[in-house]
Amino acid sequence: MEATTSDTSVDGASEKTPPSLGRRMLGWLTEGVLILVGAVIIATLLRSFVGQMFIIPSGSMENTLQVHDRVLVAKFGGFQRGDVVVFEDPGNWLAPSKQNDNDFQRVLEFIGVLPNSGTEHLIKRVIGMPGDHVKLGDDGRIEVNGSALDETAYLYSEDGVQVAPATVPFDIVVPKDRIFVMGDHRNASNDSRCRLANVSSTPGDSAFVPVDKVVGAAVAIVSPLDRLATFTVPETFEQVPAPTEPAPAEPNLIHVEPGC
Repeated sequence: MEATTSDTSVDGASEKTPPSLGRRMLGWLTEGVLILVGAVIIATLLRSFVGQMFIIPSGSMENTLQVHDRVLVAKFGGFQRGDVVVFEDPGNWLAPSKQNDNDFQRVLEFIGVLPNSGTEHLIKRVIGMPGDHVKLGDDGRIEVNGSALDETAYLYSEDGVQVAPATVPFDIVVPKDRIFVMGDHRNASNDSRCRLANVSSTPGDSAFVPVDKVVGAAVAIVSPLDRLATFTVPETFEQVPAPTEPAPAEPNLIHVEPGC
C-alpha cells in the first residue's frame, strides 16, 4: 500500500498562511506614519538650514515686493550690499503683534509647510555693511564709501515719479557686526535712517541691525504665479569700494538729523 500525504507540499514545506486584513492595514498605517514622519523631518531640516518662506505684510519694499508676495529666503551663502534680507526685529522696530492662536497653523509654519505669517520679522535692502561710510550726498543720492548709488532700478515710483533716496541728511559709519538697511519704498519704510537720531544707551545704536539677527537673503518670489522672479544684486553696488578703515565698535554718527 502506498503512503498518502495530507497538508504538505511537493517539497515538504508547509503552505504559508496569507496575512489577515487587519495585519495588512496595520502595515499600511505603519508605512504611512514613517513616510509622514520622514517628510516632517526633511521639511524641518530644510527650514532650519536651507531656506524658509515669508509672506510680505507691508508696502515698505514696493515695487520690488508687493503685499502678500511669498518670498523664499536662503539660509546659506551669506549676504552682501544690495541684497534684500529678512531679519528678526532687532528691538522695537515693530509694534507688539498678536500671537497666532491656531496651533496647527503654527506647527505647519514651523516645519516649513506654510510660509511664515508672523510679524516679528522685517525685510529690507542692505545699504551698508560693517565699516561702510554711508551718507546722503549733496546731490541727493546715497553714497557708500564715496561711491554714489544709482538706485533707479529699484526705488519705488508711481506715475513716472520716483521717490527720493532720502530727504533728511545723515552721515554715519556702520559699526562692527551690524548692517544699515533701507526699504525700496523710502516714503513708506521705517528703516535704519529713521532711527539714527534715537536716544539710547548708545546714540543711534537702534538704527543698525545685528548680523546675527539676519535670517538670510531673499532669492525668489514664489507666489503669486504672475509675480515669479529671482533676486540679483543691483549693478550699482558692484562699484562700491571696500571700507578704508576697520569697522568701529560703536556707531560713528558724523552727522544726523531727526526724521526720515
